[in-house]
Amino acid sequence: MLNFEGRRVIVTGAGAGIGRETALLLARHGAAVVVNALEGAAHGGQETVDEIVAAGGRALFVPGDVSDPEACRTVVETTVGELGGLDVLVNNAGVVLPGTVETTSDEALDTMLAVNVKGVFSMSRAAVPAMRQNGGGVIVNTGSVAAIKGHTDRAAYAATKGAVVALTRSMAADHIGENIRVNCVCPGTTMTPAIEQKIASAPDPAAAEQAFVGRQPIGRLGYPSEIAHAIAFAASPEVGYMTGSVLVIDGGMTM
Repeated sequence: MLNFEGRRVIVTGAGAGIGRETALLLARHGAAVVVNALEGAAHGGQETVDEIVAAGGRALFVPGDVSDPEACRTVVETTVGELGGLDVLVNNAGVVLPGTVETTSDEALDTMLAVNVKGVFSMSRAAVPAMRQNGGGVIVNTGSVAAIKGHTDRAAYAATKGAVVALTRSMAADHIGENIRVNCVCPGTTMTPAIEQKIASAPDPAAAEQAFVGRQPIGRLGYPSEIAHAIAFAASPEVGYMTGSVLVIDGGMTM
């Protein structure tokens, strides 16, 4: 049974998909949740907060672009100021852009590095001192199966998620003596709004969906709620012995 009563949590990229499901799940199990997403209704952060509050939970929306270190500091400082501390950080915000090493533009590469790597680094750098003041905490990074298994047309994205896996292990080693655990969850293809949009906009949506499904031996795509449960497990006090771990949830893609 998950129990996050009294835990103060930040979830980045929480306006939709895996991030939203994670924020909702942790709130249902007692956490006070800071929802981070980009500014504006289109990015869904306030909608996530409204859903949590309507269900009787506690949440607030703190917009900000994780590629900006100052914005990361603001998210953490606001959390500490409003909630009195920080216990769990879920680094979920991410960008997926296609391309090989030949076809990926410098702009696309820089965007993915800024969000997927620098964002995780900067949010963690801001969070660690706040967790240290509490006597410990947990950071869970959202990686990807692309960090473990080669995928066509995802060279830069795979590189950034590989960096997240390596960063997870280094941070876990750096902060184990401070009771700060750091773990990584690597999802396979999951039916997020981004994937739904890719399928719907394809020339043959049915064929596009089948191509995505065909990569998973389990015969379907993942659900955001399933990934959210894996993230919650990695953050849970019930698995306090778990740090530096990479938890793969991919429908058998890497087996």
